[in-house]
Amino acid sequence: MSVSLRHARHQGRNLATLGRIALSGLSKRPSDVPATPGTRFEATVDPLPAALRDDFARWCGADPTRWEAEIPPWMFPQWGLPLLARTLDEIPWPVARTVNQGCRITRNAPLPVGVPLQVTAQLVGIEHTERRARMHQRLTTGPADAPESLVADVYAVVPLAKPGSGGAKREPPTVGADHERVGGFDAKAGAGWEFALLTGDFNPLHWLGPYAKIAGFGGVILHGFGTLARSAQIVLDAWLGGDPAQLSSLDVRFVRPLRLPASPSVFLGPADGDTRPLSVGDAPGATARVLGSVTRSASS
Repeated sequence: MSVSLRHARHQGRNLATLGRIALSGLSKRPSDVPATPGTRFEATVDPLPAALRDDFARWCGADPTRWEAEIPPWMFPQWGLPLLARTLDEIPWPVARTVNQGCRITRNAPLPVGVPLQVTAQLVGIEHTERRARMHQRLTTGPADAPESLVADVYAVVPLAKPGSGGAKREPPTVGADHERVGGFDAKAGAGWEFALLTGDFNPLHWLGPYAKIAGFGGVILHGFGTLARSAQIVLDAWLGGDPAQLSSLDVRFVRPLRLPASPSVFLGPADGDTRPLSVGDAPGATARVLGSVTRSASS
């Protein structure tokens, strides 16, 4: 599909956030590691435009009519990134070097369409060594009568040592040998630009080739949340009958970048109760791009 440039007009808050992050690199950062949990930031978000929600669903590979009653849970970066960025204002490390490491989405109730959403974000914890600093942020979203309908625990890392400086080189993680393929998706060269238009995450690593090469990725890479969104929709359709009410949680780690264009597959491992391992890659035994798990609702 082709994503309309007109969606950029809905991304003002995210564009302003990117500008603020760029400017923060020119100013002095705090010198101390902040105490956690940190300040709790709150905002009320206007109802999402139906056309934006529909095109996001299409981009994920879904029929938009299947998301008429609720917002896809994996669309949370669109309204959540500005508040999540504010939780990092007091860290002493450069925010622009932050790398998205993964997230856990917990669906407690549907996110209704056509109503304002109450959003909160907080820096929950920090772990840091000489090599890296790992931040745990929490985003909650929901209508006024159910403000924690969706909880997203987001994990980000700031490298503090140069790549390859110390430590044994680890073998890349792989897709489980006992995992079965449940689907796949094609991500063309412009997929990062499309996801940016839909969510407001205009980090140039995902759409500006020369910038991504200078950064050491060899070319543009798909947003981790973009890989999550495409994979989550496939899992929802393949294992949960396309019914969001059957989804309890989705927990993923972004272990290797997905350079564009790409056509990865999505795999599920054997069930352990209501939970199944999840991986994204080319084949069982091949290098994994995403590892994690998905848990269905106990009532399903």
